[in-house]
Amino acid sequence: MTKVRTPREAFLALIEVNGAQRWDELTDFCSMDATVRRPFANDASALLVGRDQLREHFLGAKRTGIAMKAHDVVVRETRDAEVVVGEFTYHTRDRQGTEFKVPPVFVLRVRNREIIESRDYFGPRLTPM
Repeated sequence: MTKVRTPREAFLALIEVNGAQRWDELTDFCSMDATVRRPFANDASALLVGRDQLREHFLGAKRTGIAMKAHDVVVRETRDAEVVVGEFTYHTRDRQGTEFKVPPVFVLRVRNREIIESRDYFGPRLTPM
């Protein structure tokens, strides 16, 4: 996969690949030492550093078989040319098949065509569909 060019492209490619469940491609967007912080997570995924940890995290998602498709996507440019804020709603289902929505916000920093940092805010509220 080719590297993205802008923070906007990085965000859009990230949610597109995630929604298509092409988990093996997700780390292609990241620098070797990329850092992902998930402030609301209460497990090991709260801080992921480097492609190896990210790859392991995404492989765990792959094993669940749970698909998450992004809807209502809004990309906000910032004054910092490296940073973009992406707001959207994931439509997904749990292991029992119950469909629900979750509204995350991602703050990405992209440098030299790679994601070097992301802060992923997943709210605790799941809304049944």
